[in-house]
Amino acid sequence: MIKLNNWPPVLGILAMVAAATAALSVFIKVAEEVVEGDTHRIDMRIILWLRAAGDPNDPLGPKWLEDFARDITALGSPAVLGLIVLATSFFLLLAGKRRLSLFMLLAAGGGTFVVSILKEAFARPRPQLAPDGLMVYMESFPSGHAMVSAVVYLTLGALIARLAPRPLLKLYIMTVAVILTGLVGFSRIYLGAHWPSDVLAGWAIGAAWALGGGALAQIMQLDKEDEK
Repeated sequence: MIKLNNWPPVLGILAMVAAATAALSVFIKVAEEVVEGDTHRIDMRIILWLRAAGDPNDPLGPKWLEDFARDITALGSPAVLGLIVLATSFFLLLAGKRRLSLFMLLAAGGGTFVVSILKEAFARPRPQLAPDGLMVYMESFPSGHAMVSAVVYLTLGALIARLAPRPLLKLYIMTVAVILTGLVGFSRIYLGAHWPSDVLAGWAIGAAWALGGGALAQIMQLDKEDEK
C-alpha cells in the first residue's frame, strides 16, 4: 500500500510518464505524415519563408544573424554535447553519485544510438539548402541536433533543478533547458540543414526519451541510493 506522504513523488513520476507518452505520440504522428509525404508542402513553405529572395541557399537576414545561428547550432553538435555529458558525468562521479553518472552517460549515448537508427530507417534526404561551410553527414529525419539536445539539456536541467531549493529556481532552470533545446532546433531550420518536420520529430522523441529516463531514475531512486 502506498503511504499518503509518498503521493507527491508518485504523481510526479506519473506526470513524466504521461508527458513522455504524449511526446512519443507526437513523434509517431509526424513520422507517419512524413512517410506519406503530407508534410512536404508546409516544410517547403516554412523553409522558403526563411530564405533570402532570389537565393534559396542564403538564409534570410543579415550576415551576423547567420553567424549567430551557426553558433547556436553548435550547441547541439556531437562535440559540444559530448563534452557536456562527459563533464557532467565526471562531476557526478566525483560527488559520489555513481549511478547518476552512469545514467547520464547511458541516457545521452542511448539517445544518440536511437537517432542514428531512426535516420537509417527513414532515410529522408535533406533540404540541400544549407549555406556554404555547414557540413551535414547523415539522413534528415529526425533531426539529431534537436533530439540529442533535448535529451542532454532536459536531463541536465532536471538533475540541476533537483538541487534548487525553491520552485521558482527549478522553473528557471527547466525554462533555460527548454529554450536551449528550442534554439538549437530552430537554428537547424533557419540554416536549411533540416526540414521543420525533422526538428519537430527530434524534439518529440528527445523529450520522450528524457522524460522516460527521468521517470525511471526516480523510480530507481538513483540519487538517494548513492547517499546511503
